[in-house]
Amino acid sequence: MNRRFAARAWGLIKPYFTSDMRWQAIGLLTAVIALNLITVYVDVLLNEFQRDFFNSLESRDYAEFRRQLWRFGALAGAFIVVAAYKFYLTQLFEMRWRAWLTARYIDGWFSRRAYYRLELAGTGNASADTPADNPDQRIAEDVRLFTEFTVFLSMGLLNAVVTLGSFITILWTVSGPLTFLLGNTEVTIPGYMVWVAVIYAIAGSWLTHAIGRPLIGLNFQQQKLEADLRYGMVRVRENAESIALYHGEGAERAGLLDRFGRVITNYWTLIRAQKKLIWAQSFYGQLAVIFPFVVAAPRYFNGPLKLGDLMQISNAFGQVQSALSWFVNAYSSVALWRATTDRLLSFDDTLAQLHAEAATLLHAVEGASPALHGVRLDTPGGAPIVADADLVVAAGDRLLLTGPSGSGKSTLFRALAGIWPYGSGVVEQPAGRVLFLPQKPYLPIGTLRACVSYPSPPDDFSDTAIIEALRDCRLPQLSGQLDESSAWDRRLSPGEQQRLGFARALLNRPQWLFLDEATSALDEATGKALYQLLTDRLPDSAIISVAHDPAVAEFHRLRRHLTPADGGARLGDAVIGDVRPPAR
Repeated sequence: MNRRFAARAWGLIKPYFTSDMRWQAIGLLTAVIALNLITVYVDVLLNEFQRDFFNSLESRDYAEFRRQLWRFGALAGAFIVVAAYKFYLTQLFEMRWRAWLTARYIDGWFSRRAYYRLELAGTGNASADTPADNPDQRIAEDVRLFTEFTVFLSMGLLNAVVTLGSFITILWTVSGPLTFLLGNTEVTIPGYMVWVAVIYAIAGSWLTHAIGRPLIGLNFQQQKLEADLRYGMVRVRENAESIALYHGEGAERAGLLDRFGRVITNYWTLIRAQKKLIWAQSFYGQLAVIFPFVVAAPRYFNGPLKLGDLMQISNAFGQVQSALSWFVNAYSSVALWRATTDRLLSFDDTLAQLHAEAATLLHAVEGASPALHGVRLDTPGGAPIVADADLVVAAGDRLLLTGPSGSGKSTLFRALAGIWPYGSGVVEQPAGRVLFLPQKPYLPIGTLRACVSYPSPPDDFSDTAIIEALRDCRLPQLSGQLDESSAWDRRLSPGEQQRLGFARALLNRPQWLFLDEATSALDEATGKALYQLLTDRLPDSAIISVAHDPAVAEFHRLRRHLTPADGGARLGDAVIGDVRPPAR
């Protein structure tokens, strides 16, 4: 782990402890650290108990044996209580940290519409191999893994350091010196079991790192591939009807199996790497069980040590060796933590870049009404879409935007909404209520009441108002289902979704209403009836429409036509009275 990575990882950890939740965070962390230290202290007492217990067995001292049993009961009880509260407080700390960090990432994701620009540029797509693929997984899963493994590894390292400091003195004292002849010279090694434990741990750590190093990259790749597979299956769920209509099951199945194949291929590589690591760790761990007895046996059989001393040496050696071998035992966890942290850091970098770029991109300023002044609109890659557009929508206007398919009408709408970031010029956004009805309205998962009221809170409207809006928009069959929760975007037909969008407009009563092919799934009579409803119910609202249907033209007083041209489509002058789209 290089210094730069450690500094950046600390940059992920530090904000929680300097936030407005810092005292709660520091208090919980202090409690968790204290309980971990108490656990180590109880281990030291158990080590001393082990010596006295086995000595009582060796000397056949029944009274001392009974005393040691009572002693063990007290120590075991204390250990159980500490372990239970350590688990509880650790989980509470992790949960609150995760909640805070998740909220922070969600804020960053939504800030300056970074979530939207990720999708526009294709960097948020699960199939794109970019630093910000699968932002949903990074926020939902990587944050959880980061907090869990950061606490787990940091507390494990703390325990290892404290355990080493506590038991190394015991092992040094109890094991005593080792004296042997080297040629004609008598050599004495004080506290020789400590040196044996150090050499043993260094050898194991070097071997583990050499074998397990590929796990970091493989874990990173596995997380990405698993997210790709989940994204593909979610796409099938979201587009089930379209896939069924196309009879696209074969193509979708092949695509999912291809993604799953990449998951399995990487997973097999990961398993093989982990198998090699487990070989090394298992050999290392099993040898550590018998190794201290073998090394201490000469002093035991020569008389200086009692059985209790030998058991205490074995236990102390195990504690010291385990502390020194923390890196060996935690290597798989360290590799997964490193991969998770890398993903969060790369996501941080992408969000920071998007936020920094926001100041240089096209953005909306406050104005009296929706307006474009000398606006050029580009694709995310910089190719021109619309050139030098000037447009002002006055209060109460009825404006129809026309143009061939692909000329940039929907992009122009996005610019008027203040969300299209690519281009130059000035976009004005009014402070009043603005509502957009796209060709496919967004329906949140939840109650029908929430869907019709969106983006306003559902409690803003009475049952009577909602039912009246649904009936007026030819959806009487939904009147009795206001509090029913469902995935309404899959349950309702495209035509029903568009009619629900009109009901939403009647309830929210926007001052500025934009409709982008909002009647494309409706028959001509229904489309005209709904436009007539808007005209009657929202007489003071400005209505701006994109539509190919000539039937809705009569509900607009002005027309602006987009004409494709080199360097971007041109927005023609206003036509008053004759709002019919020109012949194609």
